[in-house]
Amino acid sequence: MTGSTESGTTPAACCDDSADPAARSASAARPDGLWTVDEHLADVLAAVGPLPAIELQLLDAQGCRLAEDVHADGDLPPFDNSSMDGYALRTADTVGASDAYPSVLTVVGDIAAGAGDLPRVGPGQAARIMTGAPVPPGAQAVAPVEWTDGGTGTGRPADAMTAASGGEEVRVLRPVAEGAHIRRRGSDVEAGSRVLAAGTRLGPAQLGLLAAVGRATATVRPRPRVVVLSTGSELVQPGEPVGPGRITDSNSFTLTAAALDAGAIAYRVGGVPDDAARLRAVLEDQLGRADLIVTSGGVSVGAHDVVKEVFAEYGGVDFRRLRMQPGKPQGFGRIGPGAGVPLMALPGNPVSAYISFELFVRPVIRTMLGAEDVHRPVVRAHCPVALRSPAGRRQFLRGRYSARDGLVEPVGGAGSHLVGALARADCLITVPEDVTGLPAGSEVDVVLLGG
Repeated sequence: MTGSTESGTTPAACCDDSADPAARSASAARPDGLWTVDEHLADVLAAVGPLPAIELQLLDAQGCRLAEDVHADGDLPPFDNSSMDGYALRTADTVGASDAYPSVLTVVGDIAAGAGDLPRVGPGQAARIMTGAPVPPGAQAVAPVEWTDGGTGTGRPADAMTAASGGEEVRVLRPVAEGAHIRRRGSDVEAGSRVLAAGTRLGPAQLGLLAAVGRATATVRPRPRVVVLSTGSELVQPGEPVGPGRITDSNSFTLTAAALDAGAIAYRVGGVPDDAARLRAVLEDQLGRADLIVTSGGVSVGAHDVVKEVFAEYGGVDFRRLRMQPGKPQGFGRIGPGAGVPLMALPGNPVSAYISFELFVRPVIRTMLGAEDVHRPVVRAHCPVALRSPAGRRQFLRGRYSARDGLVEPVGGAGSHLVGALARADCLITVPEDVTGLPAGSEVDVVLLGG
């Protein structure tokens, strides 16, 4: 079952010699030359690992995952402060206070947020205080302004405080409990405590927490840079005239968007014609900025497929056939100097390319990110219609899933060119290799594709 525990292989180092495609191909040779989906996925994931950790400025680290635990150097809040606009006072001075018999206190000062010079509050005294301002020495609680007359001298509840004036008094209209409306030092985060664990994805709240504890940078696994390109002389770009025998390139847009959705930084390269020199030049130009290259098209046995020809020159890409439909032809390996850049060559049919991305490329991107959830979630659901599948192939049908009803229904047909049906699908229905038909009402595995 795709997305289950068998594909949670611990990734090897990116430059592990065991990841050599020739060695993998020889050791995993099949009598009929076909790999299962699980074998191909495990082989791919064994050859990649999380990208090396780097230190980034906080906003540059958004979407990345922490490479280390983060501990607080100090308390948060760093001092006792008021959670309300009101008056800092001693609680004994408010015992028995009421509208009829208010406690009358002398205002000895004003404390704004950021204040450093604080008045001491003694018996029968209070200090006007603003939200976030430090609690002055001697004060035990804060009476919200609504519990006082705001220094107006009327004895009636106020919604605002009067401006400071010499000899001002404030009437407190109810008792105030000790600690009321005070945010205590360290009540949010204590010094030395772990605030974020390694592997945490940094979103707005997490970045805000790092800033709050004084961190200007974060050590993270960077988002992998994924270069996506489509191959084929038949391709034209959206908005261009589509002549006889030509078709608009949709794969590069679909796969680039899918890479972004997986958490990568994605670069789309326009369609590359079936010209070995041109493809070679594009690859050489992109190698310098890529952590992963994803191509679509040119992986079958067609006479004009130049992808295999060019990749063969690098000597590091293994082309194989899988027991799946759609997406039978796949390519995987490394190209470029040194350890090389991982490359995944996907089929050219739009549905085949997208399903191949979800099953194989997305887990690679998630692994590079250092994520634990590298696979799409898989659930069980009942299919109200009968299903047919070719013998010896794991079939992935596009479907619509209802969590409320526990049902899933196919969308469109099985053709690998049906992009209209693909756009309506929110899941993949899996039919195992050893099953050629399922009656209506059968329970099936469903790969959820997310929103």
